[in-house]
Parts: sequence; structure tokens; C-alpha cells
Amino acid sequence: MPTVLPNLLTLSRIAAIPIILLFGLMRLPAADLAACGVFVLAAVTDWLDGHLARSRRMTSEFGRMLDPIADKLLVGAVLVLLAGLGRLSDPGLIAAVVILLREILVSGLREYLAGMARSLPVTRFAKWKTGVQMTALGMLVAGDASAALLGLGWIPVQVLGEALLGVAAGLTLITGWDYVAAGLKHLRSAPAAE
Repeated sequence: MPTVLPNLLTLSRIAAIPIILLFGLMRLPAADLAACGVFVLAAVTDWLDGHLARSRRMTSEFGRMLDPIADKLLVGAVLVLLAGLGRLSDPGLIAAVVILLREILVSGLREYLAGMARSLPVTRFAKWKTGVQMTALGMLVAGDASAALLGLGWIPVQVLGEALLGVAAGLTLITGWDYVAAGLKHLRSAPAAE
């Protein structure tokens, strides 16, 4: 049911995307800081909606379907925004492409396996990947100018954000391979089960 609190939190993550884009496109340090704030709130809902759904036994098929979609939309939109604004170096752009390709691969694999009544559960390692990725994206959305605005100009936010994005891309490759291996295992066992 879409009106259950965890589902509303998930929907809020999607609703945050145009706000983040609007602030980001202003190209002002204060707007970048606001975009970062909205992004951080959206990222927190990723943890909070799942926690509430499990702890209060409010899970639903709608939420199970919508949650990964909201995550991918948020991450994809922010990566495209950063690339479009020229705020990613070449290695950062490669990391962004790796992350986007993995998301598409895993989504396609999950959809195919769902048609076979099989699933790919989220692993603990994938949750770590998401945490590193969200931290990196928040830093990159804020950028060095936002840090300077807060009197923290001595912190190389952009460099740290890109370094974390590289770590997230590495974790993305590892978890992507884990999902592909699990998916292949399901595919190999499918004819025997039928």
C-alpha cells in the first residue's frame, strides 16, 4: 500500500531528485550546500524506510519493488548531474559509468530472475557499497565551494568525494560480480527444478 510510512519515505527519495537538480543547476555554493542537504536527507530515508518496514512489520510488495527503483533513480540522477556540470574528473567519470552499468545489470538480472520466481537478496557487502557511494555523492554535490562557504575550505571535499567514488566503484564491481554469480547459479539450477 503506497500510504504506509516506509513507502512514503521511499517516494520522498524520488521527490527529492528534482529539488537536488534544481539546486545543483544554480551553480552557487549555497545552492550546492542545499542540494547536499536534500541529498543527505534522501539518503537517510534509504536506511530509515527499510528499518521501519522491518521493525514495524510494515513490509509490502509495493515497497519491495519501489525501494531499489528509488535508490537507482537518486544515484543515477546525481551522477548525471555531476557529469553534466563537469564536476567529475576522468577517473570520477569512469567510476560513475561503472556504478551506473552495475545498477542496470543487477536490475535486469533481478527482473529476469523474478520471472522465474527467484530473487537476489541484498548482501551486507552491497549495503556497505551503498553507504560509501552515498557519502561520496553527498561530498561531490557539496563540492569545495560549499566547504569554503562553511569556513572549511581547507578540506579537499572534491578530492575526498572522488576517492570515495572510486572505492564505491570498486565495491560495485565486487558486489556486481557476486550478484552475477548468484544469478548464474539460479539459471543453472532452473532446468533441474522444472
